[in-house]
Amino acid sequence: MFDDVTTSALRVGLTGLAQRQRVTADNIANVETPGFLAGRVEFEDALSKSLGDGDPGAAQPTVARSLEPTRTNGNNVNLDHETLTQMDTGLRYQALLRAMDAKFGQLRDVIKGGA
Repeated sequence: MFDDVTTSALRVGLTGLAQRQRVTADNIANVETPGFLAGRVEFEDALSKSLGDGDPGAAQPTVARSLEPTRTNGNNVNLDHETLTQMDTGLRYQALLRAMDAKFGQLRDVIKGGA
């Protein structure tokens, strides 16, 4: 009941976005750390592929270090980019939470015998 395609896709999306929020916060915290390379979380392509295969639960977020050019101290964190990523990720996370809430609202209505 709770492992249908929609619920699995929403769960993977929320997990990936939560991971992105943590990595972005780490990037921002290390904006002045010499030699620190920004992390990047990818999961959208894997989720899309696994949805096509009918098993969205198979998608997992991956974290890789950015290969963008570094400043003279070896750090490549771009605060403007990280701030925009943080805002975008937060908005996407809220949207998926609303979708999950709607999904469980439908289940709640069915259980109660509503329309």
